[in-house]
Amino acid sequence: MAQQKIVQTAGRTQLGEFAPEFAHLNDDILFGEVWSRNDLLSLRDRSLVTLTSLISQGITDSSLTYHLQEAKKNGITRTEISEIITHIAFYAGWPKAWAAFRQAKEVWKEDTSLEDAKSRFQQEMIFPIGEPNTAYAKYFKGNSYLARISGEQVPIANVTFEPGCRNNWHIHHATKGGGQMLIGVAGRGWYQEEGKPAQAILPGTVIHIPAGVKHWHGAAADSWFAHLAIEIEGENASNEWLEQVSDEQYYGIQGEYK
Repeated sequence: MAQQKIVQTAGRTQLGEFAPEFAHLNDDILFGEVWSRNDLLSLRDRSLVTLTSLISQGITDSSLTYHLQEAKKNGITRTEISEIITHIAFYAGWPKAWAAFRQAKEVWKEDTSLEDAKSRFQQEMIFPIGEPNTAYAKYFKGNSYLARISGEQVPIANVTFEPGCRNNWHIHHATKGGGQMLIGVAGRGWYQEEGKPAQAILPGTVIHIPAGVKHWHGAAADSWFAHLAIEIEGENASNEWLEQVSDEQYYGIQGEYK
């Protein structure tokens, strides 16, 4: 994957005429170079370090709000930020944590209803939703969750997608065998191979994906969705992650499901 370049213009927008050198250092060095070294630390890791530093110093102005918003974009969930600030409180001080929580509640306030919806969806299926799928978040648009069901004999995972979430186009490679099988568990989702119409996935739907086929899968726009992902053993097996499924492609198929 190519290294993601962070583009920042706040320095020049707010201080470009008054302090052009500071604006340059802020936009081009701090963000353009340091934050962009995500081959060394992920953006999520850099958000964690930055939040800890700001809260520990008692900085709870607009800069903390900005970095809380960026942390959310970088994959930190409402549950995680609550635990992060609670942990910081024991080292940085209780009043600083209270101040940080007031801002964090505003940034993540929409996620309260998301957590409620996720809890209701969990009641629809026997497999756990699992933890935020942070390791593969850069290959998904929207939030997904992963629960390892089996690591022996046949690797099986339950993958849960929030409404509108889908993974990138990708290919399971193998010189012999390989591929993947999906089994719908709960909710409604989509599977599509390149050059073919999208196929709806409902509970019990089985999808066989041969090695070498470019495809994507994910939730319907208005439904949570979960499927079991079963890895088929193959020689020299690997995954190749490709471009995102565009909004035009994705929303173009939604009216097909009745």
